[in-house]
Amino acid sequence: MDGSVDFLKGTLDLMILKTLSWSPSHGYGIARWIEHCTNDVLQVEEGSLYPALHKLEERGMIAAEWGISEHNRRAKFYRLTTAGKKHLAASHDSWARFSDAVFKVLRTAPAGR
Repeated sequence: MDGSVDFLKGTLDLMILKTLSWSPSHGYGIARWIEHCTNDVLQVEEGSLYPALHKLEERGMIAAEWGISEHNRRAKFYRLTTAGKKHLAASHDSWARFSDAVFKVLRTAPAGR
């Protein structure tokens, strides 16, 4: 993150899982996809990304294996596991409800004002 928009707890994990729901990817690819999808509002720094990837791997949400990147470099590729798919589905619904509630608060003016 560049400091302009901070991640809420668990948000980066959810975005990583969503990114990997499309196809396996290496860390750099995950970060670039998130930045692209958010029109560069969210900048994912290595210091945030790799600890999150390791935590998700330890929790069994993702699995990793070494491979060759599109630039012919050795890279660790991450893929979503069955547990990760289940967690993503459950988290998606709760985040949708949460964000909808926050937007309602932001868009609503108090009565009489």
